[in-house]
Amino acid sequence: MIKFINDILMFNWLNKLITLLVENVFHVSTSTRLGSSIHFFFYDTIKIIILLGIMIFLISYVRSYFPPERTKKILSRFDGVVGNIMASLLGTVTPFCSCSSVPIFIGFIEAGVPLGLTFSFLITSPIVNEAAFAILLASFGWKLAFTYVITGIVVGVVGGIVIGKLKMEDQVEGYVYEMQVNDLEIEKLTHKERVNFALENVKDIILRIWIFLLIGIALGALIHGWAPAEVLSKYAGPSNPFAVLVAVVVGIPLYSNALGTIPIAEALIAKGVGIGTALSFMMATTALSLPEMLLLRKVIKPKLIKMFVIITGIGIILVGYLFNSIAHLLV
Repeated sequence: MIKFINDILMFNWLNKLITLLVENVFHVSTSTRLGSSIHFFFYDTIKIIILLGIMIFLISYVRSYFPPERTKKILSRFDGVVGNIMASLLGTVTPFCSCSSVPIFIGFIEAGVPLGLTFSFLITSPIVNEAAFAILLASFGWKLAFTYVITGIVVGVVGGIVIGKLKMEDQVEGYVYEMQVNDLEIEKLTHKERVNFALENVKDIILRIWIFLLIGIALGALIHGWAPAEVLSKYAGPSNPFAVLVAVVVGIPLYSNALGTIPIAEALIAKGVGIGTALSFMMATTALSLPEMLLLRKVIKPKLIKMFVIITGIGIILVGYLFNSIAHLLV
Protein backbone atom coordinates (compact mmCIF):
# COMPACT_ATOMS: atom_id res chain seq x y z
CA MET A 1 0.00 0.00 0.00
CA ILE A 2 2.80 2.42 0.92
CA LYS A 3 4.60 1.55 -2.33
CA PHE A 4 1.38 2.27 -4.27
CA ILE A 5 1.04 5.69 -2.58
CA ASN A 6 4.67 6.58 -3.29
CA ASP A 7 4.59 5.39 -6.90
CA ILE A 8 1.16 6.67 -7.94
CA LEU A 9 -0.15 9.37 -5.61
CA MET A 10 3.26 10.90 -4.88
CA PHE A 11 4.14 10.80 -8.61
CA ASN A 12 7.28 8.67 -8.30
CA TRP A 13 6.33 7.13 -11.65
CA LEU A 14 6.34 10.56 -13.27
CA ASN A 15 9.67 11.45 -11.67
CA LYS A 16 11.26 8.35 -13.21
CA LEU A 17 9.63 9.01 -16.59
CA ILE A 18 10.85 12.63 -16.76
CA THR A 19 14.34 11.52 -15.69
CA LEU A 20 14.41 9.15 -18.67
CA LEU A 21 13.14 11.93 -20.93
CA VAL A 22 15.78 14.44 -19.86
CA GLU A 23 18.69 12.01 -19.97
CA ASN A 24 17.75 10.11 -23.16
CA VAL A 25 16.02 12.78 -25.27
CA PHE A 26 17.80 15.96 -24.14
CA HIS A 27 20.99 14.02 -23.34
CA VAL A 28 21.52 16.02 -20.16
CA SER A 29 22.19 14.48 -16.77
CA THR A 30 19.65 15.41 -14.12
CA SER A 31 22.56 15.84 -11.71
CA THR A 32 23.64 18.98 -13.60
CA ARG A 33 22.07 22.39 -13.08
CA LEU A 34 20.56 22.46 -16.57
CA GLY A 35 19.23 18.92 -16.32
CA SER A 36 17.81 19.58 -12.87
CA SER A 37 15.97 22.68 -14.13
CA ILE A 38 14.56 20.89 -17.20
CA HIS A 39 13.42 17.99 -15.03
CA PHE A 40 11.74 20.34 -12.55
CA PHE A 41 9.89 22.22 -15.31
CA PHE A 42 8.45 19.17 -17.10
CA TYR A 43 7.78 17.21 -13.91
CA ASP A 44 5.94 20.03 -12.15
CA THR A 45 4.01 21.06 -15.27
CA ILE A 46 2.64 17.57 -15.90
CA LYS A 47 2.04 16.85 -12.22
CA ILE A 48 0.15 20.09 -11.61
CA ILE A 49 -1.98 19.77 -14.76
CA ILE A 50 -3.00 16.24 -13.80
CA LEU A 51 -3.87 17.31 -10.26
CA LEU A 52 -5.65 20.43 -11.51
CA GLY A 53 -7.85 18.47 -13.87
CA ILE A 54 -8.85 15.93 -11.22
CA MET A 55 -9.33 18.30 -8.31
CA ILE A 56 -11.09 21.08 -10.24
CA PHE A 57 -13.54 18.55 -11.66
CA LEU A 58 -14.32 17.00 -8.26
CA ILE A 59 -14.72 20.23 -6.36
CA SER A 60 -16.62 21.90 -9.21
CA TYR A 61 -19.14 19.09 -9.08
CA VAL A 62 -19.55 19.74 -5.35
CA ARG A 63 -19.62 23.50 -6.03
CA SER A 64 -22.57 23.03 -8.37
CA TYR A 65 -24.65 22.45 -5.23
CA PHE A 66 -23.49 25.79 -3.77
CA PRO A 67 -24.12 28.63 -6.25
CA PRO A 68 -23.61 32.17 -4.87
CA GLU A 69 -27.33 32.51 -4.12
CA ARG A 70 -27.32 29.41 -1.92
CA THR A 71 -24.03 30.42 -0.31
CA LYS A 72 -25.54 33.78 0.67
CA LYS A 73 -28.53 32.01 2.22
CA ILE A 74 -26.26 29.65 4.15
CA LEU A 75 -24.17 32.49 5.56
CA SER A 76 -27.26 34.50 6.49
CA ARG A 77 -28.27 31.72 8.91
CA PHE A 78 -25.13 32.06 11.01
CA ASP A 79 -23.52 34.77 13.08
CA GLY A 80 -20.66 35.07 15.54
CA VAL A 81 -17.69 32.72 15.45
CA VAL A 82 -19.74 29.92 13.86
CA GLY A 83 -20.56 32.27 11.00
CA ASN A 84 -16.88 33.12 10.51
CA ILE A 85 -15.99 29.43 10.45
CA MET A 86 -18.71 28.70 7.88
CA ALA A 87 -17.58 31.63 5.73
CA SER A 88 -13.97 30.43 5.78
CA LEU A 89 -14.98 26.86 4.96
CA LEU A 90 -17.08 28.10 2.04
CA GLY A 91 -14.08 30.15 0.95
CA THR A 92 -12.06 26.96 0.50
CA VAL A 93 -14.36 25.75 -2.30
CA THR A 94 -14.48 28.95 -4.32
CA PRO A 95 -12.36 30.20 -7.27
CA PHE A 96 -8.58 30.15 -7.22
CA CYS A 97 -7.58 33.80 -7.12
CA SER A 98 -8.65 36.93 -5.32
CA CYS A 99 -9.86 38.57 -8.54
CA SER A 100 -12.41 35.76 -8.86
CA SER A 101 -13.50 35.71 -5.23
CA VAL A 102 -13.81 39.50 -4.81
CA PRO A 103 -16.98 39.77 -6.98
CA ILE A 104 -18.61 37.07 -4.81
CA PHE A 105 -17.47 38.98 -1.72
CA ILE A 106 -19.10 42.13 -3.13
CA GLY A 107 -22.32 40.19 -3.66
CA PHE A 108 -22.28 39.11 0.00
CA ILE A 109 -22.00 42.72 1.17
CA GLU A 110 -24.82 43.74 -1.16
CA ALA A 111 -26.95 40.92 0.22
CA GLY A 112 -26.43 42.10 3.81
CA VAL A 113 -24.10 39.33 5.01
CA PRO A 114 -22.23 40.69 8.11
CA LEU A 115 -18.94 42.39 7.28
CA GLY A 116 -16.82 40.10 9.48
CA LEU A 117 -18.19 37.00 7.74
CA THR A 118 -17.53 38.41 4.29
CA PHE A 119 -13.92 39.09 5.22
CA SER A 120 -13.47 35.56 6.60
CA PHE A 121 -14.56 34.38 3.17
CA LEU A 122 -12.35 36.87 1.32
CA ILE A 123 -9.21 36.03 3.29
CA THR A 124 -9.55 32.25 3.05
CA SER A 125 -10.76 31.98 -0.53
CA PRO A 126 -7.52 32.82 -2.42
CA ILE A 127 -5.21 31.21 0.18
CA VAL A 128 -6.87 27.80 0.45
CA ASN A 129 -8.31 25.83 -2.44
CA GLU A 130 -8.58 22.21 -3.43
CA ALA A 131 -5.93 22.30 -6.17
CA ALA A 132 -3.37 23.98 -3.91
CA PHE A 133 -4.05 21.30 -1.31
CA ALA A 134 -3.56 18.53 -3.88
CA ILE A 135 -0.27 19.99 -5.12
CA LEU A 136 1.04 20.53 -1.59
CA LEU A 137 0.04 16.95 -0.80
CA ALA A 138 1.98 15.59 -3.77
CA SER A 139 5.00 17.85 -3.19
CA PHE A 140 5.36 17.84 0.60
CA GLY A 141 3.09 15.17 2.07
CA TRP A 142 -0.19 15.13 3.96
CA LYS A 143 1.09 16.68 7.20
CA LEU A 144 2.13 19.95 5.59
CA ALA A 145 -0.88 20.02 3.24
CA PHE A 146 -3.44 19.62 6.03
CA THR A 147 -1.60 22.04 8.32
CA TYR A 148 -1.56 24.63 5.53
CA VAL A 149 -5.31 24.29 4.99
CA ILE A 150 -6.08 24.50 8.72
CA THR A 151 -3.87 27.55 9.27
CA GLY A 152 -5.32 29.25 6.20
CA ILE A 153 -8.83 28.76 7.59
CA VAL A 154 -7.72 29.99 11.02
CA VAL A 155 -6.26 33.17 9.48
CA GLY A 156 -9.59 33.77 7.73
CA VAL A 157 -11.68 33.10 10.84
CA VAL A 158 -9.57 35.27 13.16
CA GLY A 159 -9.22 38.04 10.58
CA GLY A 160 -12.98 38.13 10.03
CA ILE A 161 -13.69 38.15 13.76
CA VAL A 162 -11.33 41.08 14.34
CA ILE A 163 -12.79 43.10 11.47
CA GLY A 164 -16.30 42.30 12.70
CA LYS A 165 -15.43 43.52 16.22
CA LEU A 166 -14.08 46.81 14.86
CA LYS A 167 -17.59 47.75 13.62
CA MET A 168 -16.37 49.32 10.40
CA GLU A 169 -19.61 49.07 8.43
CA ASP A 170 -19.38 52.83 7.82
CA GLN A 171 -16.25 52.12 5.76
CA VAL A 172 -18.35 50.38 3.11
CA GLU A 173 -19.36 52.71 0.28
CA GLY A 174 -22.91 53.93 0.87
CA TYR A 175 -24.27 52.94 -2.52
CA VAL A 176 -23.67 49.25 -1.72
CA TYR A 177 -26.23 49.28 1.10
CA GLU A 178 -28.71 51.09 -1.13
CA MET A 179 -28.64 48.45 -3.83
CA GLN A 180 -31.66 46.21 -4.10
CA VAL A 181 -30.72 42.56 -4.09
CA ASN A 182 -33.41 40.25 -5.38
CA ASP A 183 -33.55 36.63 -4.27
CA LEU A 184 -32.89 34.56 -7.36
CA GLU A 185 -34.36 31.11 -7.68
CA ILE A 186 -31.70 28.46 -7.19
CA GLU A 187 -31.47 26.42 -10.37
CA LYS A 188 -31.80 22.66 -9.97
CA LEU A 189 -29.31 20.75 -12.07
CA THR A 190 -29.33 17.16 -13.25
CA HIS A 191 -26.33 14.86 -12.78
CA LYS A 192 -25.37 15.34 -16.43
CA GLU A 193 -25.59 19.13 -16.09
CA ARG A 194 -23.38 19.04 -12.99
CA VAL A 195 -20.80 16.94 -14.83
CA ASN A 196 -20.86 19.37 -17.76
CA PHE A 197 -20.52 22.28 -15.31
CA ALA A 198 -17.47 20.63 -13.74
CA LEU A 199 -15.88 19.92 -17.14
CA GLU A 200 -16.46 23.50 -18.26
CA ASN A 201 -14.87 24.71 -15.01
CA VAL A 202 -11.79 22.58 -15.65
CA LYS A 203 -11.44 24.07 -19.12
CA ASP A 204 -12.19 27.64 -18.02
CA ILE A 205 -9.87 27.69 -15.00
CA ILE A 206 -6.91 26.07 -16.74
CA LEU A 207 -7.24 28.50 -19.66
CA ARG A 208 -7.30 31.43 -17.23
CA ILE A 209 -4.36 30.43 -15.05
CA TRP A 210 -2.02 28.50 -17.34
CA ILE A 211 0.22 31.47 -18.03
CA PHE A 212 0.68 32.19 -14.30
CA LEU A 213 1.27 28.50 -13.76
CA LEU A 214 3.98 28.20 -16.41
CA ILE A 215 5.68 31.40 -15.25
CA GLY A 216 5.69 30.09 -11.67
CA ILE A 217 7.05 26.72 -12.74
CA ALA A 218 9.72 28.34 -14.93
CA LEU A 219 10.86 30.54 -12.04
CA GLY A 220 10.81 27.53 -9.76
CA ALA A 221 12.93 25.61 -12.29
CA LEU A 222 15.51 28.41 -12.41
CA ILE A 223 15.65 28.56 -8.62
CA HIS A 224 15.84 24.77 -8.40
CA GLY A 225 18.75 24.48 -10.82
CA TRP A 226 20.71 27.70 -10.43
CA ALA A 227 19.98 29.51 -7.15
CA PRO A 228 22.87 29.10 -4.65
CA ALA A 229 21.51 26.94 -1.85
CA GLU A 230 24.02 28.17 0.71
CA VAL A 231 23.07 31.83 0.17
CA LEU A 232 19.31 31.20 0.34
CA SER A 233 19.73 29.00 3.39
CA LYS A 234 21.80 31.67 5.14
CA TYR A 235 19.57 34.67 4.43
CA ALA A 236 16.13 33.08 4.07
CA GLY A 237 16.48 29.95 6.17
CA PRO A 238 14.32 29.31 9.26
CA SER A 239 17.08 30.66 11.52
CA ASN A 240 16.76 34.19 10.08
CA PRO A 241 14.09 35.97 12.19
CA PHE A 242 13.47 38.62 9.50
CA ALA A 243 13.01 36.26 6.55
CA VAL A 244 9.25 35.85 7.02
CA LEU A 245 8.71 39.60 7.29
CA VAL A 246 10.67 40.22 4.08
CA ALA A 247 8.78 37.43 2.27
CA VAL A 248 5.41 38.97 3.12
CA VAL A 249 6.49 42.50 2.16
CA VAL A 250 7.91 41.24 -1.16
CA GLY A 251 4.83 39.11 -1.87
CA ILE A 252 2.16 41.81 -1.41
CA PRO A 253 2.91 43.88 -4.56
CA LEU A 254 2.95 40.78 -6.76
CA TYR A 255 -0.08 39.17 -8.36
CA SER A 256 -0.60 35.47 -8.81
CA ASN A 257 -2.68 32.65 -7.41
CA ALA A 258 -1.68 29.81 -5.15
CA LEU A 259 -1.07 27.52 -8.11
CA GLY A 260 1.45 29.88 -9.68
CA THR A 261 3.38 30.38 -6.46
CA ILE A 262 3.52 26.78 -5.21
CA PRO A 263 6.27 25.75 -7.69
CA ILE A 264 8.33 28.74 -6.54
CA ALA A 265 7.77 27.83 -2.89
CA GLU A 266 8.65 24.20 -3.64
CA ALA A 267 11.96 25.21 -5.25
CA LEU A 268 12.80 27.68 -2.48
CA ILE A 269 12.19 25.08 0.23
CA ALA A 270 14.39 22.57 -1.62
CA LYS A 271 17.16 25.19 -1.58
CA GLY A 272 17.01 25.67 2.17
CA VAL A 273 14.48 28.49 2.52
CA GLY A 274 12.31 28.01 5.60
CA ILE A 275 8.97 26.33 4.94
CA GLY A 276 7.15 29.10 6.77
CA THR A 277 9.05 31.77 4.85
CA ALA A 278 8.14 30.25 1.47
CA LEU A 279 4.49 29.64 2.41
CA SER A 280 4.06 33.12 3.89
CA PHE A 281 5.33 34.55 0.59
CA MET A 282 2.75 32.41 -1.20
CA MET A 283 -0.08 33.50 1.11
CA ALA A 284 0.80 37.20 0.83
CA THR A 285 0.95 37.01 -2.96
CA THR A 286 -2.48 35.38 -3.23
CA ALA A 287 -4.40 37.10 -0.42
CA LEU A 288 -3.01 40.65 -0.52
CA SER A 289 -2.35 41.40 -4.19
CA LEU A 290 -2.65 44.92 -5.61
CA PRO A 291 -5.39 43.95 -8.15
CA GLU A 292 -7.47 42.69 -5.23
CA MET A 293 -7.06 46.01 -3.40
CA LEU A 294 -8.16 47.91 -6.52
CA LEU A 295 -11.27 45.75 -6.82
CA LEU A 296 -12.09 46.15 -3.15
CA ARG A 297 -11.76 49.91 -3.42
CA LYS A 298 -14.95 49.90 -5.51
CA VAL A 299 -16.99 48.91 -2.46
CA ILE A 300 -14.98 49.70 0.66
CA LYS A 301 -13.01 52.75 1.79
CA PRO A 302 -9.21 53.00 2.23
CA LYS A 303 -9.36 52.76 6.04
CA LEU A 304 -11.01 49.33 5.90
CA ILE A 305 -8.66 48.16 3.14
CA LYS A 306 -5.73 49.22 5.33
CA MET A 307 -7.11 47.25 8.29
CA PHE A 308 -7.68 44.24 6.05
CA VAL A 309 -4.04 44.32 4.87
CA ILE A 310 -2.67 44.82 8.41
CA ILE A 311 -4.78 42.09 10.03
CA THR A 312 -4.27 39.55 7.24
CA GLY A 313 -0.56 40.40 6.98
CA ILE A 314 -0.02 39.86 10.71
CA GLY A 315 -1.88 36.54 10.49
CA ILE A 316 0.28 35.39 7.56
CA ILE A 317 3.48 36.43 9.35
CA LEU A 318 2.49 34.46 12.45
CA VAL A 319 1.69 31.43 10.29
CA GLY A 320 5.12 31.75 8.68
CA TYR A 321 6.89 31.69 12.02
CA LEU A 322 4.71 28.77 13.14
CA PHE A 323 5.63 26.69 10.08
CA ASN A 324 9.32 27.49 10.49
CA SER A 325 9.23 26.40 14.13
CA ILE A 326 7.45 23.08 13.49
CA ALA A 327 8.96 22.30 10.06
CA HIS A 328 10.70 19.20 11.43
CA LEU A 329 7.30 17.75 12.29
CA LEU A 330 5.79 18.35 8.84
CA VAL A 331 8.34 16.92 6.39
